[in-house]
Amino acid sequence: MGKRTRSGNPLVAVAYIRVSKDEQKLGPEAQRASIEAWAAREGVTVAAWHVDAGVCSVTPIDERPALGAALASLREHGAGALVVAKRDRIARDVMLTAMVERAAGAIGAAVVSAAGEGNGATPADQFMRTVIDGAAQYERALIRARTKGALAVIRARGQKTGGGVPFGYALADDGRTLVPVATEQATIARAREIAGILAAEGHVSRKGGAFAAPQVSRMLANAEAGGVAA
Repeated sequence: MGKRTRSGNPLVAVAYIRVSKDEQKLGPEAQRASIEAWAAREGVTVAAWHVDAGVCSVTPIDERPALGAALASLREHGAGALVVAKRDRIARDVMLTAMVERAAGAIGAAVVSAAGEGNGATPADQFMRTVIDGAAQYERALIRARTKGALAVIRARGQKTGGGVPFGYALADDGRTLVPVATEQATIARAREIAGILAAEGHVSRKGGAFAAPQVSRMLANAEAGGVAA
């Protein structure tokens, strides 16, 4: 017979706060205020606070130092609850959220939302948590799709979408529009010609494919640096 898990004290909680890099709506202060209000209503003592700042909603548990510390704190304080402001603060991934719940459960604690969604142990509560977690994952997918579409529109307008200015272009006075640079465009055209010549002569890459202009550029850079050509 396996060892029975000792239950933590339901009136003692460990708080976990997660804020992604671009988070605007629910910052750390707002999350803390929500958890404190919940604790006051429920008569719960928050024994420890752990904050992961700049952490994406799908970052694995082992890459979230504060989440790992929060799970350890559950055992240290004999806490019966790992409290978050909202369930999507755990993750926007159904499987990842389930892993966190299992990890907390193995210590004898439950994941609790200060917002109240899906709290409880009834079959209805469990079903509600499944729906909420699935909705959070769906929302993340929608955000990614909208972002991808918006970036495609910006690129179609010839505007910079982030990172450095690509070779062959310079930024216009508005700081966003990409303007072709004649000399660099000539270099790109020449690289395409070289790639075409290599293909016509039967030269192929190690994977058996024809060389493209970017590969020609990298190969020359590696050769000049004393590296091995691709």
